[in-house]
Amino acid sequence: MSTDDERPGVPRTRAELRAAREAEAAAASRSSREDGGADRDDTPPAARSTGGARPMRSTFVPPDADSTTTFAARSSADYVPPAPSTTDYTPPAPEKPKPAKAPRPPKTPKPARAPKTAKGPRPEKPAASRDSRFLLALGAVLGILVLVGAGLGVVSLTQGPRITEVQVDPAEAIETSGSRVILTANQSLAAIDESQVTVEPAVPFTLDAAGRGIGIRFTVPLDDDTEYTVNVADAVGAGGGPSATLSTSFSTPPSTIFLLRRDADGDDQIFRTDLTGEQAQPVFAADKINDFRATSSQLVVSVEEDEGSKLLVMDRDGKNTRELELPGVGYVGAIQVSDRGGLVGYSYSDKELSDTEGRASVLVTQSLSGDDEPVVTEVGDKEANVFVWQFVPDSAAMLFIDFDGALSLVDRTTDAGVQSLGLATTIQGISRGTYTAIVERLDGSVVELNLTDGSEVPLEASTPDYGSAITITPFPGGTLRHVVSRDESGLPIGQAIVRVDDEGAATPLVEVDSTDSILQACASPSGQYAAVVIAPDLADNPYDQMLLPLPENLETHLLDLRTGDEIVALTGFDASWCQTAPQF
Repeated sequence: MSTDDERPGVPRTRAELRAAREAEAAAASRSSREDGGADRDDTPPAARSTGGARPMRSTFVPPDADSTTTFAARSSADYVPPAPSTTDYTPPAPEKPKPAKAPRPPKTPKPARAPKTAKGPRPEKPAASRDSRFLLALGAVLGILVLVGAGLGVVSLTQGPRITEVQVDPAEAIETSGSRVILTANQSLAAIDESQVTVEPAVPFTLDAAGRGIGIRFTVPLDDDTEYTVNVADAVGAGGGPSATLSTSFSTPPSTIFLLRRDADGDDQIFRTDLTGEQAQPVFAADKINDFRATSSQLVVSVEEDEGSKLLVMDRDGKNTRELELPGVGYVGAIQVSDRGGLVGYSYSDKELSDTEGRASVLVTQSLSGDDEPVVTEVGDKEANVFVWQFVPDSAAMLFIDFDGALSLVDRTTDAGVQSLGLATTIQGISRGTYTAIVERLDGSVVELNLTDGSEVPLEASTPDYGSAITITPFPGGTLRHVVSRDESGLPIGQAIVRVDDEGAATPLVEVDSTDSILQACASPSGQYAAVVIAPDLADNPYDQMLLPLPENLETHLLDLRTGDEIVALTGFDASWCQTAPQF
């Protein structure tokens, strides 16, 4: 192997130079031994070292890729064993030198950490970044809503309309006419006709449908303690699709009634009770209660005092009492209320009254809220003296007969003025929901008067015919007629309340002999029940000394008008079902 590096222009390392010098020294040593051998040192290498030092090893330099030295393979036949050494020592093979490691660069010292400081508010991100994120979120929400809406649209197209909300007030529905049940569908609907709507049990109604809403207005009050079902058949969406039947049910609560009980030895009381009489509770008491009326949410009470009357308004439980202003110092009678119009009406007379001064029996109306002054009804710019009057149910209109016998109609909510309806002697009653009044004309005929157009027809006699009635009280489905039976000489021998339906069929409900007297009969708002006031043992039943004088002992008999059965008899009178107080 050549020891010379034949690579021109390539610098040598220190290791290479040292190896080259050792190689030259070894070559010179072999040359000198070949020349004479006199100076040959046969001492083993281990013995040559002086002072026991370890012999130095030569550094092996691997052949360069460009070296001309080659290694030819030899066969075993060409092998020639080496000549035996004069000693048993065989010098060790030179160790492969380890490549020199490059020196590591010195470590760069880490910079000292700055002391921690309190965190300040994070810098606000650019408005553009916030707006973009908001727009992305808004887009995602809108996309979800679009998907949900599309899904609901698919469902509606495959299933037809459905009810999403029902509004109804069952408690009000049994007290007044004109209550509503409102159905809201999940989509706009095609036109709905009344023929598509059914109510069970049957009750008259009007229909008002538009968009998603279907309003069903009951023209008469509903029965108590009854489940009603409303069906709207073949309802179709405004955009077409399959039809569906919209159906809902609701139950009305049991009825309650208010009665007045006068007590000669203590306070008079207004009490409220169920129709069994077992849950009677007093709600208001005063020394002298002359009359009262009830709305669906309030009581109006006329209290008699030495200086005159007071008119009080309170909740139905007797709380939150307040006094209404009167036209002056005087007396109040014939109280009535318009639940729909929010009005109270009464006849008023001044305490100081003479032939030339003071007002006598003028008709006054005012708001139940007490936020206005009392209004005296006028006819021809003159205050009218009223003989009898009644509110038209479900309105703020009043029908009255003045002292001259003129029958007139006036509505507080319009500027139409007073409408003349001829002459009459009395007003028997006004039907709920039909605006039809039963009046007696001057010639004694009894007619049904249409208040909307002034037309009239005779009131049909009943079958069987019980003769002329003292009073006639209309209710949804018929009338209650108070009749008197007389002997051949014309003297009364008994009284009865007869139920007459719309077809004229008559059924006696209550009968008394000549010792008792019937003072009043009226029906519950729906015509489901009747309240009949009886003064028993009239000869021994003295009158009280009130502004509205009545026998001290009075009984109210409650009856089921559908079956004719009596439910209970309660002490008291002036049932809240009646529009006016009893008169005797």
